[in-house]
Order: sequence, then C-alpha cells, then structure tokens
Amino acid sequence: MRSFAFSSAENIEQAVSAQSDNAGEGAYIAGGTTLIDLVKLDVMRPAQVIDLNGLPLKEVEQLDDGRLRIGALVSNTDLAHHPLVTEHYPLLSQALLSGASTQLRNMATTAGNIMQRTRCPYFRDVAAACNKREPGSGCDALEGVNRMHALLGTSEHCIATHPSDMCVAMAALGATLTLEGPNGSREIAFGDFHRLPMDRPDLEHELEPDELITHITLDTPVVGGGSHYIKLRDRASYEFALASAAAVVAIEDGVIRDARLALGGVATKPWHAVEAEQALTGQPASNESFEEAAEIALAEAVSREHNAFKAPLARQAIVRALKHATQAAMNS
Repeated sequence: MRSFAFSSAENIEQAVSAQSDNAGEGAYIAGGTTLIDLVKLDVMRPAQVIDLNGLPLKEVEQLDDGRLRIGALVSNTDLAHHPLVTEHYPLLSQALLSGASTQLRNMATTAGNIMQRTRCPYFRDVAAACNKREPGSGCDALEGVNRMHALLGTSEHCIATHPSDMCVAMAALGATLTLEGPNGSREIAFGDFHRLPMDRPDLEHELEPDELITHITLDTPVVGGGSHYIKLRDRASYEFALASAAAVVAIEDGVIRDARLALGGVATKPWHAVEAEQALTGQPASNESFEEAAEIALAEAVSREHNAFKAPLARQAIVRALKHATQAAMNS
C-alpha cells in the first residue's frame, strides 16, 4: 500500500479546505469500508486521507414538513434500526439490513454507502483494462466474465454494476443530498447524483472534487403506502445482489394510486424505473399489472454472454416486491 498523509477534520469547513488544498487528490474517510480496500489494491492512490469522524453529522431528525434528515455519518446499523426509519421508511430499513454483514454495517456510513464504488473485479484488478479506473484503457468485462455485470444504463465503455442496497431504496423513496464546498452548500436530487457511464465511466457522480456530502433528506412518505425490498443473490448472507427491487405501492379501491419502483444488481447506478411506475398508476393491483410493469422496467436491458439470466430474475424480483408492497398497503 502506498503511503499518504493523514489528518482529522474538526469541522466541515476544515474538511472542505483540506480537500481543496489537495486539488482533489485527497480522500475523505469515515467508515472506510470501501476506501481502505481500494487503497490496499492500489486502485485509489490518495495523497492525503481526511478523517471525518469528528464532524457533527450523526443525527437523524424529522423536519417540520415531514421529511427525514439524515447526517452523512450515521452508520448503516443505526439508520436501519432508527425508530423514525422503521416506522415511516421500512423499505430503507429492509434494504440496509440485507446488505453486507453486521460488522460492516456497524462501520459503514450513509454518505459512504452512497459513494461506494463498484465491485467489478476488473475495476479492482490493476492489471486489467478498466475505463472507470483508467480512462481510455478499455473494458475487459465486455468480453470477459460478466455474470455480475449490468444490463441497464450500460455503454460500450463500461458495464459495471452499482453495488448498493441502500441506494436502491433511496431511489424509490426519493431524496435530496446536501453538499458542502468552498462556495457554500447546494442541494441535488438523489436521482441526479449518480451518473451513467456513457463515454466517461470514471466520472461516477455529480460531487465536485472539493465537495462533501453532509446530509441526505428523504422525501415525505407515501400516504397509505406499503413497501417491500427483495434481494436475489447466490447465497442468503453477505452477498451482492444479482437482482433486487424496491417497491412502494398505495392502493385505493383496488386501484394503484401511487407506485415507486427501483432496481439494483442490474444497472450501472441505482435504477429508478420511472416508466414502470407510470404504467402502474391507475391500474388494478393485480399480477397482470405487476408483470407488465416488470416487462417495461427491463425493456431496454442489454445482456452479455454470462448475465442474460438477470433480466428474467429482475422481472421476478419486481413482481414479488410489488405483491408484498400491495399486501402491506392493504394491511396498513
């Protein structure tokens, strides 16, 4: 592992200033569950690592307008078990508890989860060609072993899958990120934060090099909505999704009044299935409606040699998640 300078920030301004002084060559660390691995593998080579754990960003609070404001340093474990989350956003709790191990959830932070990088083995192997790690070098996954890779949002330059479970739930629920930089704070919709790879897969998000995520604010809960997160994987514990689905459904007189749907394990970013949501709204809460929505959600899927099985798997996940969410709505 290469050497780097280390410092601890006592406040947000100091953290931003330290990153600015490094001209974007530094790295923030909180839980470190992604960063340390990548530094050891020589994938990331920060000149300085800036510790954020002393910042006052570990609170969860309900705002006057009904939204939920989450500090960037709230651990995945604390967020999953927080009373306001389990009561008003059970989908988020389910997604968090399906990810990683207890030990990792205890360390991982909310903003770190949003910023985590792909588990693509070619990205993590410095001997392999990877446009995300080294722009212009190629993508060995295109013709290589691509069983775990994405079907949606891909390009000829990258098919790496976004690994987060939490982010899938947030894509369905809707959220806003608060970013702090040298010029002050700004907000960005969660759905606009992660970028599609296109011809620059190394540009993964809209965070500027000297900016920091300070808060994540969830949209107000869907009134009368039931929700469910389903994750399909090779084994039941400590495994990344082959396909996952986060669904929120509100029913009125047997008809879907509101629907939210997002997918994981099959896309290059947390995938908000907007067209499928639109197709569900106003339709009967039936298996036929769910299957049609699933077909719409995967209509633009592009499979490779080893990952074609993911499309029918994702459709199954969608139907099952919508069924469970509908039942939860009817029982609420």
